[in-house]
Amino acid sequence: MTAPLKSVEGTGDLATAMAAIGRGARAAARTLALAAPAQKDRALGLMAAAVRAQKSQILAANAEDLGEARGGGLTGAFIDRLALDEARVEAMAAGIEAVRALQDPVGRITESWTRPNGMTIERVRVPLGVIGIIYESRPNVTADAGALCLKSGNAAILRGGSDSLRSSRAILAALTQGLREAGLPEATIQLVPTRDRAAVGLMLGGLDGAIDVIVPRGGTSLVARVQAEARVPVFAHLEGVCHVYVDKAASLDMAKKIVLNAKMRRTGVCGAAETLLVDRAAAATHLKPLLEMLIDAGCEIRGDKAALAVDSRVKPASEDDWSTEYLDAVIAAGVVDGVDAAIAHIERYGSHHTDAIVTDDAAAAEKFLREVDSAIVLHNASTQFADGGEFGFGAEIGIATGRLHARGPVGVDQLTTFKYRIRGNGQIRP
Repeated sequence: MTAPLKSVEGTGDLATAMAAIGRGARAAARTLALAAPAQKDRALGLMAAAVRAQKSQILAANAEDLGEARGGGLTGAFIDRLALDEARVEAMAAGIEAVRALQDPVGRITESWTRPNGMTIERVRVPLGVIGIIYESRPNVTADAGALCLKSGNAAILRGGSDSLRSSRAILAALTQGLREAGLPEATIQLVPTRDRAAVGLMLGGLDGAIDVIVPRGGTSLVARVQAEARVPVFAHLEGVCHVYVDKAASLDMAKKIVLNAKMRRTGVCGAAETLLVDRAAAATHLKPLLEMLIDAGCEIRGDKAALAVDSRVKPASEDDWSTEYLDAVIAAGVVDGVDAAIAHIERYGSHHTDAIVTDDAAAAEKFLREVDSAIVLHNASTQFADGGEFGFGAEIGIATGRLHARGPVGVDQLTTFKYRIRGNGQIRP
């Protein structure tokens, strides 16, 4: 049995506690910015070992969270995101090790040049500072975010979901042990110790300048609130309305494999396909088999007239269905007149997250990849590759669909900025 959950009662007490967390993170960030890569990597290795060593404590804490969530009648998709087992704990530890193996971005010179007056200028990567991560249900984010922030030289303030607080706290205990044994500040990774939602508001205000960037990971309401209220920059996506377009030149076997994986591998992730579009020129051969496959796999189809005509189990799609992120075994399906119509549909209804084309036509594929304005576009691959680990980033702190600084999976490189270092030998400006 884990210890009772601690809370900070009263607005004044909460504000005081959060301000202290912010000060601790800012001090830790100054230390981390100068930490040697070897020291950070040692901490990451020790953190992974501690996660494995404390597996039983982590799973016991998660069992309590799951029991409370089930008692509260939460959905199966939510329970799946919250649940940990031995494989998922091992995946957390392996993810930390994968981040450890990455090249350290801090101090990397990305460009240098010499001016006619003899001054040399170089652009060098430096940490962002303090990253605030606000997330729901997924306790593994505690490990992923902590590892990525440490590798990139940033301090992290984590506000996990209230339903996963015990699990996140148990994971944090392992991360803290690794930091302590490596001689790094324990305030490098901190978890907000309360379920009080007022803590989120304090983080969005920046904690008196302590927080440099906010990363929300959760449902639409959370992300919308963060984007509306944050007084600091935000890396985020509001929704993952992801599409798979099956072109007339698509192999049916490949299309079936990709569509099934994109929708049903894990329905609750932001890279899950929410809309299937089939080229009208391929509808006679491809539409019915694709819909039957999804229905047989337990997926509800909400379709247009063409989809309704090929299977009586298809339900009629409303206008809202085309722009809905279901995060469940539900998909909207319809027919479009070729790649141009598919691109237009995605532009109208999509969320600029992740979209895929299945085709053997290289010209159609290049058109789709060039013209679809999403953070991630794929040819002949599942949308569920929208993941920093699958990009070789070790892990991700989230996926951003904005156009400034970070777009797509946010990994260690995206958690740095840069400064210019100039070296002269007495130059003055005339």
